[in-house]
Amino acid sequence: MRQALAHVALLVRDYDEAIAWFTGKLGFVLVEDEAQPEQAKRWVVVAPPGGGGASLLLARAATPDQADFIGNQSGGRVFLFLHTDDFGRDFDRFRAAGVRFVREPAAAPYGMVAVFEDLYGNLWDLIGPSGG
Repeated sequence: MRQALAHVALLVRDYDEAIAWFTGKLGFVLVEDEAQPEQAKRWVVVAPPGGGGASLLLARAATPDQADFIGNQSGGRVFLFLHTDDFGRDFDRFRAAGVRFVREPAAAPYGMVAVFEDLYGNLWDLIGPSGG
């Protein structure tokens, strides 16, 4: 048996602002953006460059209850983990693009890690090899 995690749904306020942030600040690639008029929504998928892993399905909140969870999908814990082959390059690039880091880089047994917020306040780990 072979299985893989394909997408993780991320609640967003607006498709276009989320696309702009993920592609502009993090350098993600817009994989799909298809209107689904029968459901009054879009199927929007972004992914880190290089592929090979799960992508984000940007899911616009459709109800006030869903909107309450935008930016807090994990109750304030780190929610998503972005691995990179060059920690220093991406940390510097993200910071220059205006990404807000809430925890500065630190060495961990598994490499370097820093915590940043996405445009809504969800917490992410940026993780890369030590010395990179």
